[in-house]
Amino acid sequence: MSLSRRDFLRYGIVGGTLMSAPLSFPRPAWALSPQIPRFQQPFRVPPELSPVRSDATTDYYEIRLQKAMTGILPGLTTATWGYNGLFPGPTIRQQGGKRSTGGRQSVVRFINELGQDEQGDPISSVTHLHGMASLPQYDGFAEDFIPPNYFKDYIYPNDRAATIWYHDHMIDHTSRNVYRGLAGMYIVEDQVERDLGLPTGPYDVPLILQDGFFAADGRMVFDDRDRKSVYGDVALVNGVPWPRMAVGNRKYRFRILNASASRGYNLALSRDDRRLTLGDTLIVIGSDGGLLSEPVEVKTPYQVLEIGMAERYEVIIDFARYPVGSSVFLKNLGFTGSIDSDDRIHTLMRFDVVREEPDDSQLPNTLRPVERLSPTDAVRTRTLRFERNSTGWVINNQKWNAKAVMLNPRAGDVEIWELVNPGSGWFHPVHIHLIDMQMLDRNGRPPRPYERGWKDVFHVGEFETVRIIGKFGSRDGQYINGKFMLHCHNLVHEDHAMMTIFEVGRGGNDPLSAPARPVSEMRSL
Repeated sequence: MSLSRRDFLRYGIVGGTLMSAPLSFPRPAWALSPQIPRFQQPFRVPPELSPVRSDATTDYYEIRLQKAMTGILPGLTTATWGYNGLFPGPTIRQQGGKRSTGGRQSVVRFINELGQDEQGDPISSVTHLHGMASLPQYDGFAEDFIPPNYFKDYIYPNDRAATIWYHDHMIDHTSRNVYRGLAGMYIVEDQVERDLGLPTGPYDVPLILQDGFFAADGRMVFDDRDRKSVYGDVALVNGVPWPRMAVGNRKYRFRILNASASRGYNLALSRDDRRLTLGDTLIVIGSDGGLLSEPVEVKTPYQVLEIGMAERYEVIIDFARYPVGSSVFLKNLGFTGSIDSDDRIHTLMRFDVVREEPDDSQLPNTLRPVERLSPTDAVRTRTLRFERNSTGWVINNQKWNAKAVMLNPRAGDVEIWELVNPGSGWFHPVHIHLIDMQMLDRNGRPPRPYERGWKDVFHVGEFETVRIIGKFGSRDGQYINGKFMLHCHNLVHEDHAMMTIFEVGRGGNDPLSAPARPVSEMRSL
């Protein structure tokens, strides 16, 4: 059966029905989102969320999961699901570190007001603070649901200064829920970092990268291409399509998060929208788990910053190199191991240098020491294979099973994990909950310089074996026992069902031991 574009729209294949269907009708290759001018929409920063109250050790926050009509494309509105109704959600900034040095704990209450989807099914949610060493019952276990008209209070220790993020982790529906807006940034800082003199305040800027596909009336279309991946043809930065950001001629710190469901990016700066120019530089200062030991230059045209789904990198861009009146583009050169090659996503945003500005910030040669773990400290090596078989996306030929533990490291043990992608056509950004780890090598070759810090997501490309090393359950000299997840962060792969459980030690808290409660029982924080 062939369909015209008019039929495609008239029968609702583009729109809300498709968006909520577990198996969506594939859109034709010729179907495109509405064409809009690029670099016309002003850049915006997600608002920062203030606590509803604070005491001597803890800040208390409240976030409501809400539907909204959001102006994403000019002249149109889009139905979104957001934290406090925002796309993306509000940013939380917290003071991290040990309590003895001023570190603060967070209690964040998530209240589900999403109601039903287009099919009349309840929209349940799970909240995962990605990158936080949370106890099992606050980690966002994929079956620890918050149904509509329920709430849950999560406790977060803020143990390490890093750029992390919170997002939905609902079993089987994570890709849909995150795609529709359930994602936000969470920034943990400490005094050691502040004393470095890096850009702060309005010069410390979140960049949340996403992509979307839109129908002619503005509705988002969710198409997982027969359970393979979700790609859009509109580049979104902080929820704005191809924005332009006015900057001063000084240093800026950008905290880059890839919050796309399935799209990886190869990032580079250029003074030309159509090609790479010589010598434009991103200076990488941090990765998933915080600052690197020293800055790393990524300079065009021979280098790019590879950022897979859920990875975070912090970069410095020094606009003092460009005269007032000039423009610089953040480009995406495409990603290997991806079936999508849409050239509409090859440039993401434009920076316009519009003013002279003083700059009292610094970029030290040394940032924060990264203690390297040695392979000789490892007590064992485990192998995890990420591939697709006749039943779906699997790890060691096993699909998700909430009652099965695949790995059981002891608390305090150092282990090496070999992450193997034996096939082609797909890459797998592998996320390990609870702990930060370090990359040892990729197919026997050293990791890229910007991959040598602490990380919780590891890009495993086609026909690659990536070896990583970590110490399990350790936090501030104490150990966390319990069950945690690891999975591919191509969210479609995760949903179908490339996810498993590892258990640190024995006798930890059950991940379902602090269930959500009805809103009728909710009292003030």
